[in-house]
Amino acid sequence: MKGKFITFEGIDGAGKSSHVEWLAEWLREKGQIVHVTREPGGTELGEKLRELLLHAPMHLETETLLMFTARREHLARLIEPALNRGEWVVCDRFSDATYAYQGGGRGLDRAKLQQLEHWVHGSLQPDLTLLFDLPLDVARERIALASRMLDRFEQERADFHERVRQAYLERAHSAPMRIRVINAQLSIEEIRKELQHIVATNCL
Repeated sequence: MKGKFITFEGIDGAGKSSHVEWLAEWLREKGQIVHVTREPGGTELGEKLRELLLHAPMHLETETLLMFTARREHLARLIEPALNRGEWVVCDRFSDATYAYQGGGRGLDRAKLQQLEHWVHGSLQPDLTLLFDLPLDVARERIALASRMLDRFEQERADFHERVRQAYLERAHSAPMRIRVINAQLSIEEIRKELQHIVATNCL
């Protein structure tokens, strides 16, 4: 039996990353073999590309091609082999993020994104995508409180992040069975209770 592929998505500051490892542990307690990974990254090459993507200025199309380059390596080295073994993969971002950031945020032609998506992973899509959504002003406050150096996406202006958010919500509207919107303003306990319900209902 093929494994399950769950992705976490959301604008910067939505707080999704704090729930990724928690969900994996919950699934492991239920007897699943779970791999936690992220994009861009997830492989030795992918992590090197991540550093470039997050910190080096580049042309939009270069940025997008590198995102999908890292993704192809990620799929070939980790995601597809794990799924074929019947194991689970929980990933912090996947192709929905490219549609949101490079498409919605930066304005890349959607047709180019669709071509790359089809080339890199064909019909493969996550079994479930958990989209953490919250108002932009709340997300920006959380980013401002971060005690670390911000990457070049986090440093973008508010209008960029609002376009990213709207692109995510449009994706969710177009694929309501796969993408479930999570109110990221809820308490951690409330969010985790909702995650348990959604995953149990759709994947277990």
